[in-house]
Amino acid sequence: MDNDTFDVAIVGGGIIGSAIAYFLGAEPAFTGSVAVVERDPTYAEASTPRSAGAIRQQFSTPENINISSYGVEFLKNIDEHLSVNGEAPDIGFIEGGFLFLASPEGLAVLEQNHAIQRRHGADVVLLSPTQLEERFSWLGTEGLAAGSLGLSGEGWFDPFTVLQAFRRKARDLGAVYLEDEVVNVKRHGNRATGLVLKDKGEIACGTVVDAAGPRAAAIAAMAGLELPVRPRKRLVFVFDCRQDIEGCPLVIDPSGLWFRPESGGFICGISPPADQDPDCLDFEIDYGLFEETLWPLLARRVPAFEAIKRTRAWAGHYAYNTLDQNAILGPHPDVPNFLFANGFSGHGVQQSPAVGRAIAEIIAFGTWRSLDLERLSYGRVVRGEPLREVNVV
Repeated sequence: MDNDTFDVAIVGGGIIGSAIAYFLGAEPAFTGSVAVVERDPTYAEASTPRSAGAIRQQFSTPENINISSYGVEFLKNIDEHLSVNGEAPDIGFIEGGFLFLASPEGLAVLEQNHAIQRRHGADVVLLSPTQLEERFSWLGTEGLAAGSLGLSGEGWFDPFTVLQAFRRKARDLGAVYLEDEVVNVKRHGNRATGLVLKDKGEIACGTVVDAAGPRAAAIAAMAGLELPVRPRKRLVFVFDCRQDIEGCPLVIDPSGLWFRPESGGFICGISPPADQDPDCLDFEIDYGLFEETLWPLLARRVPAFEAIKRTRAWAGHYAYNTLDQNAILGPHPDVPNFLFANGFSGHGVQQSPAVGRAIAEIIAFGTWRSLDLERLSYGRVVRGEPLREVNVV
């Protein structure tokens, strides 16, 4: 395959890379060719199908709120964007809301985040412990000072269906998907000039987009660039409950525990402490985490969860931005045709529509257009100025 040339080469065909490929194909101002290099087209070990597949407005960073605002509208109207030959994807979107719970110590942060969210149009409400009990009779309010509930624009869906829909539509619009692994990035001076593939040789390109998820830092390093993104393992446990838990949103406890309904049962998880969160790409499951940590927390917050049965579990990976847990988007200042779409820290699935559009607009127009995401650019990495996201689940 030597000497093949593309205007844009995207490293990583997961939900972010495929969203970028779709938006490039759908942008009338862009008439170039697009190649997407994906090492595992089955996506058996990809982050997207192993995520919880949820979207929320409740962030602490205005950019993230605006990104999700666009994302939820895109998902609600996905048939208008990603139908192929009259066939629309069924993503099973359930607008069930998020409920962030706060202890007295965390109340000020919850209120501050709530004010930011309201200023940026999020449909959220603060509830006292009494109001929480009235609305969710199954919820234990011990140790709580308040909760922030998303009334609309938040929920969950099938992330793998969204990924496949982006991929299918991108290919329909002309994107070429290459089943291969990038082993090097060719660079001449301040320009990335192509990719070296493990099996198919070299391809030349005008622009390289790093959308390699948990492996993004390795791709950047091939171009001689540093990226503070590391692979971090997260476990998701599935359990059944004998009692009916009516109207349950996705709940985030002050302890870090999260849970939500899923297919007649529930899924749950928790992020480990920072000093117990090493770089990791394996899929081993620590069942003791459920028995020793999650179950007691679940039972404390929902008394009915004292009698539950764990049914299965899986592992996936965050592309974790160690600087500030926010996405790193757009061109490198010293290599302007090398673009980042990385470091989503667990938010990549929900941010894929807006990020796909934003990166496509940068390529087509050379600037942010629909959303100003300059504060999420690589410049803050160079300056060492984090734009910290408080609401990381």
